[in-house]
Amino acid sequence: MSFPSVAEQLDLIREGALEIIPEEELVRKLERSARSGSPLVVKQGFDPTRPDLHIGHAVSIRKLRTFQELGHEVVFVVGDYTALIGDPTGRSELRPQLSPEEVAENARTYTEQVFTILDPARTRVEFNSSWLAPLQLADLLKLTAQYTVARMLEREDFANRYREGRPISVVEFMYPLMQAYDSVALRADVELGGSDQKFNLLVARDIQARYGQEPQVCLLMPILRGTDGVHKMSKSYDNYVGLSHAPEEQYGRTMSIPDDLLEEWYTLASGLRGAELREAVAEARAHPYRAKRRLAEKVVAAYHGEAAARAASEHFDQVFRRHEVPGEIPEVVLAGDDPELGASDGGVGLPRLLVRAGLAPSNKEAVRLIEQGAVSVNGEKAASRDVRVAASGAHVLQKGKRHFVRVRFSTP
Repeated sequence: MSFPSVAEQLDLIREGALEIIPEEELVRKLERSARSGSPLVVKQGFDPTRPDLHIGHAVSIRKLRTFQELGHEVVFVVGDYTALIGDPTGRSELRPQLSPEEVAENARTYTEQVFTILDPARTRVEFNSSWLAPLQLADLLKLTAQYTVARMLEREDFANRYREGRPISVVEFMYPLMQAYDSVALRADVELGGSDQKFNLLVARDIQARYGQEPQVCLLMPILRGTDGVHKMSKSYDNYVGLSHAPEEQYGRTMSIPDDLLEEWYTLASGLRGAELREAVAEARAHPYRAKRRLAEKVVAAYHGEAAARAASEHFDQVFRRHEVPGEIPEVVLAGDDPELGASDGGVGLPRLLVRAGLAPSNKEAVRLIEQGAVSVNGEKAASRDVRVAASGAHVLQKGKRHFVRVRFSTP
């Protein structure tokens, strides 16, 4: 197999990367790959602790796509086994541990989501339970013997917790070792991750060497801040744009970012490069609203296509500029005498109605939304939690700026 020149490959691999550790080893690997005609094995793992991948994950997934386009083998690792522990990176306490059933459900659509970016024909998907689950106690003892507690405590979050007297579970020490064993099992040449994954990726280099393998090169990518402009993108903060979000949701969430985030998002989330990227960043400084709309269209087009991006833009104008109810919104049909609604005197309580319509997970959350002024009924903001809605006809419920449901009461 023939590859582009090493210099050309390096230019594309370096683009947008924070660190390549160590770059000289990557050069040697690329040179050997060119001589032998054998592609490098390039991996990245994602633990399905949540069901959604988001455009923050896409920063490094697009770099995986670059490796594919250069002719290398990409392995997308679904961390269904490591997810049972949970990555302690950035944590101040032990993560709540998930059940195998929760992990399996979260992982169900991961490959479907990631193939909006990666080429399915050139991607190998592996679940790390296939090599981690069969390990015997003797295998685990051998693995743990390869690393010391002192080295683990060099990790900043572990060091902080130890210094402050906060507990660190032994199982949390296992996480970087198990992630490292993924690299051993796959004989990885390169592993990608966000900058917060530096410790885990470096552990893998040490563990591979202890198992007689050539250590992988670590390629660290920037972390995208979420729509709040403060925290890294995460479902925990509800500041994310999911790869599987509907076009209107992706567009609306992108339009909600603060103006000072535009350059970062254009650089990391737009897919633009070179002169096009420089022009977009310049426009963002001069005309932030116009640039934000263009960015929102770019995000939607990347995952749903150009037609969906245009439709999402029109939907945004309809709802936010002309303050109209969208033409197509979800509809829920309910019986006026539904016991869960607690109907009386021909009306139902708004909190229970929001729950049955799927706009709130519980009565408590529904009340909170109403008291925050985030709920409207037929275009009128709900004044209090005591609002009652007629248990007949149809009503449009709105939560926040983007979520609409039409509730239709069936006649007996």
